[in-house]
Amino acid sequence: MANSGDILRGHTETIILRILSEGDSYGYEIAKAIIDGGEGVIDVKDATIYTAFRRMEEDGLLTTYWGDGVGGARRRYYKITDKGKEVYAAKLKEWKQASRILTKLIEGGNL
Repeated sequence: MANSGDILRGHTETIILRILSEGDSYGYEIAKAIIDGGEGVIDVKDATIYTAFRRMEEDGLLTTYWGDGVGGARRRYYKITDKGKEVYAAKLKEWKQASRILTKLIEGGNL
């Protein structure tokens, strides 16, 4: 099996946008959702996540705000923007097409 970095490459932002499309969240919670959803195959490094957050904020795909955390600690929350929703929809469409084509090419047959 390919390592998790190879599997995630090019899809990290799309995965983050999908998670944020379900509601605002903070970094640790997003990373945990990726790892939990990855069925033991996907692992994500903090540096990967936070680099993606910075890039996505610069690109206008998400915004941030400070919220209160457990025990009074403040957490930085991420919120998807309208532009982020549009980009997610486009990336999802691209993924579905690529997935269909790759499945056909790898497994054979007409899909």
